[in-house]
Amino acid sequence: MGYRTVVMYTEIGCFVVCVAGWILVCSTQPTEIWTWSEVSSIVLTSGNYYSNLWKDCVSDSTGVSDCKEIPSLMALNWDIHMCRALIIISIILAFFGSILVLVGMKCTKIGGSEITNAKVTFAGGMNYLIGGMCAMVAFSYYANKIRSEFHDPYYNEQKYVQYITYSTYVCLQMKVNTSIVLLSASRFEIGVGVFIGWGGSILLVSGGLIYSVLAGREAFNSK
Repeated sequence: MGYRTVVMYTEIGCFVVCVAGWILVCSTQPTEIWTWSEVSSIVLTSGNYYSNLWKDCVSDSTGVSDCKEIPSLMALNWDIHMCRALIIISIILAFFGSILVLVGMKCTKIGGSEITNAKVTFAGGMNYLIGGMCAMVAFSYYANKIRSEFHDPYYNEQKYVQYITYSTYVCLQMKVNTSIVLLSASRFEIGVGVFIGWGGSILLVSGGLIYSVLAGREAFNSK
């Protein structure tokens, strides 16, 4: 089996890996559990509070849940805007990376010469690599924020005050028998959405790096 055949099968494998990573990163956006915590109140004996970049949700022990979109962009902290932007950039870059790679891969034979295809594949690989890094930064920053708040001794008091202040906006209230019950949450944990995002980011970075090395060697070292 020649070198070209090995590169072709490697490109196909990297394409599958990168597309899987892109799908995982995309799936984190509708995933509601980026952070979660057990909540308690006078009426509800147990329940859960969970949220992501776009909404906040509360569920009780009976399985009833209520979610509300975050109503104001201007009221959000800058770090939430940053995480949103990085993940959206990652999704867009990986999408165009897939198109470029499909055009430039050796098995598709869509592009022109071998060197031209290699340059196109290199561009797609860089899109994957940069997109994966953007997603990795966003998920890692979000997780580190949860970790730092978990170890903050004043975290519960600050969060409770914040909940009371924004209870009419961010779905930290639940109607039980037509009465509104405010919930106070314990320390927050990293949710499944962040772990899925980490997995997708690693796949994008790994596939993009291999694409960049293989295609870059052929595109820029060929005479």
